[in-house]
Amino acid sequence: MKFHDLADYRGKVLVLEFMQTTCPHCARFADVLAQVGPKYGDKVAVLAVANRSTDNPGQIAQYISGHGIGYPVLMDQGQMMFSYVLSPGHADVPHVYVIDPRGYIRADYVYGLTTTDIFEGKGLFAEIDKALGEK
Repeated sequence: MKFHDLADYRGKVLVLEFMQTTCPHCARFADVLAQVGPKYGDKVAVLAVANRSTDNPGQIAQYISGHGIGYPVLMDQGQMMFSYVLSPGHADVPHVYVIDPRGYIRADYVYGLTTTDIFEGKGLFAEIDKALGEK
């Protein structure tokens, strides 16, 4: 078992996604996230977080292999999801944060009609570019 601490990513832009393996929007977003590494190299890291209340290790492993994911997909025990994205009664996914190199959240998006360019187009890259430019 490997633990991840968001502080370990200081100095880089971090794209932090909360997702669910059965979410079709999350699956499309995985294709966008796959472009981050080749485009930005080691200046940007991606972490995806699934919640154990909706996904199990087998589903997550299948999701990773089915989408050819090269970034870590973590299994939250509930605390992280609760702290970041839980709405009363449910968590909206996909939900993404762009965190700048100093550890400040610079963008916060939930999938919806007004955010499809973030999750299915080039909008995420504009947010990453802004976070890279902030000092």
